[in-house]
Amino acid sequence: MDSLRRVFPTARRNRADLLRWLRRRPQLLAAVGVYEFALATSARLDPRLKALGEIKAAALTNCEYCLDIGSAFSRALGVSDAQLRALPKFRESSEFDDTEKLVLEFAEAITRTPAHIGEDLRRSLLAEFSEAQLTELAAAIAWENHRGRLNQALGVRPSGFSDSDFCVVPEQ
Repeated sequence: MDSLRRVFPTARRNRADLLRWLRRRPQLLAAVGVYEFALATSARLDPRLKALGEIKAAALTNCEYCLDIGSAFSRALGVSDAQLRALPKFRESSEFDDTEKLVLEFAEAITRTPAHIGEDLRRSLLAEFSEAQLTELAAAIAWENHRGRLNQALGVRPSGFSDSDFCVVPEQ
């Protein structure tokens, strides 16, 4: 939550794009706010791991706003620029440990269309994480998919969170 408070005020432009749309449907605005708060305050899992999963999903959904804020948010949680640059080739990269690679593989599996999480991957995840941690991770990555697709549908533009820093680029 602290890193969110540090990152949000750094927006340089287009601050109200999503709010401009969601205020037309107050029930949806409230629901999004509640879910965002629940994810931000859920603390069973290392926030760095959630951020890695989310930024990988953002790269795969090609949401420019998500990449902009996600890059800044990931950095605020201790993800290095070298790791952000290595995301497209995480399997071969020495920038990530085995747990981080597992999270990134999970993010790919959830974000792929159609989504497919094989039993081997699920077993590996349950060997590494408790059920509560895996639930939190899955919810965070799935929500990032929601964010990315909603932002693209409504034309939400980047806000300049990463203007002076490295920003993850979309992946194919």
